[in-house]
Amino acid sequence: MPLYQPAAPLTFANATTMLADGLRAIAGGQAVIDLAGVSAIDSSAVAVLLAWQRAARARASGSSELRFSSVPASLSNLAALYGVADLLHLTVPTAPVGSPLRADLPHH
Repeated sequence: MPLYQPAAPLTFANATTMLADGLRAIAGGQAVIDLAGVSAIDSSAVAVLLAWQRAARARASGSSELRFSSVPASLSNLAALYGVADLLHLTVPTAPVGSPLRADLPHH
């Protein structure tokens, strides 16, 4: 089974499909989801990642964490804004004092 790697906007318009695709991958044993191909996000992306993480924990009886690689800065920032970056084990980029954080993807 090829590894699931989302390669589209992860927004409200396709969140249900992306969620289902990721859940199938997790059920098949995938422990890392590479987000390099995600081209845009909105708040739905955070909800999808949380659902994937919950499914991975349930599959492994709570002992396994799903990991995300190539996480766009805008997604990390949004997760931090919602207070769930730690739950997703996302590193939130920091900017020098006085300069705004650069969001690398369009988001709503």
